[in-house]
Amino acid sequence: MFARRQFLRQATAVAALLSMGSLARAVALRPSIDEDAPSLRAIARKSGILFGCATNTFELRDPAFVPVVTRDCAILAPEYEMKRGVTEPARGHYDFSGADALVSFAATHGMEFRGHPLVWHKRNPPWLEDAVRAAPDDSLLTGYIREAMARYRGRIRSWDVVNEAIAPQDGRADNLRNTIWLARFGPSYIDIAYRAARAVDPNAMLVYNDWGCEAGAPDNDRFRAATLRFLEAALKRGVPIDALGLQGHLGLSAPQVDQKKLRDFLAEVQGMGLHILVTEHDVDDSGGPSDIAARDRLVADASRRFLDVMLDNRATVSVLTWGLSDRYLDPPGWRERLLGYTPRMLPRDAEMRRKPMWSAIAAALGARSLSKA
Repeated sequence: MFARRQFLRQATAVAALLSMGSLARAVALRPSIDEDAPSLRAIARKSGILFGCATNTFELRDPAFVPVVTRDCAILAPEYEMKRGVTEPARGHYDFSGADALVSFAATHGMEFRGHPLVWHKRNPPWLEDAVRAAPDDSLLTGYIREAMARYRGRIRSWDVVNEAIAPQDGRADNLRNTIWLARFGPSYIDIAYRAARAVDPNAMLVYNDWGCEAGAPDNDRFRAATLRFLEAALKRGVPIDALGLQGHLGLSAPQVDQKKLRDFLAEVQGMGLHILVTEHDVDDSGGPSDIAARDRLVADASRRFLDVMLDNRATVSVLTWGLSDRYLDPPGWRERLLGYTPRMLPRDAEMRRKPMWSAIAAALGARSLSKA
């Protein structure tokens, strides 16, 4: 999702924002935002849920964004500043400055924080693949986990230890994705990663995070079955997985959520004793109607159908969107740019105003609160 962000297009704006000073300066400039309505943070709290979003230090330099993210969110996740390609650009040389700033911002504003991701097949530094292939032991895997987790021990609520390890389309009997880690260590890399993570921070929630379980198409059926087999086998081996993260990337032109299938799947996960998190929710509106009001309604409906089921399961503990405002999204293609299309995938628009998706999330959270009463 990092590729969506408009860093090149926003270069001038970045320079201007940087000249304004620190994040504290941005907070001091906060306007009056939504004082007539409860925040998502407050609505979620009543239902025992943490609501939050992914963000980055670029967004937190925007004085228009700071007041809405601090108002709506009780938990943050790093959009890209904990990915290994950023944090270890050269072997053994670490740069956690962006992550440090995000964790500090969250703590200052009474928010919790999620770590994302420790082990992934994407966004790795260029040197890593050859190094892993030649590695005599698992230190490139476990050493990085120790380095990152020890830095934030006691300050991060949950970690995506392994991200997107399942890929039935790769054709393996165990449905694992072909990655550098699998090629070098076999399926045991997953066990190694989680056990290393547990040893570093026994109190952190260790999450397996993926997408593909949400919608109702045959490929999603296959992915749900593969995910259940993966979790059952890992737990049987004693792998310390505490939770399943469902990313929640939906799309108007993609297969839609089948509520019964999703509900049944979540019941199976809950039956394993696992927590459930929504970790990266958004709704890709490309292919939707050109009328903005109609498109916004469809995005909101898709979000509500998904979250109603997720929040109906008592094992669900948090909901995070992959961003909070459309301000930082890039159009997905040249045709859309040519036609003047502007994506509207998140709860707030480019002017930080609440959209129907915001209201849909609030309603889903509110329904959870009523059912809890």
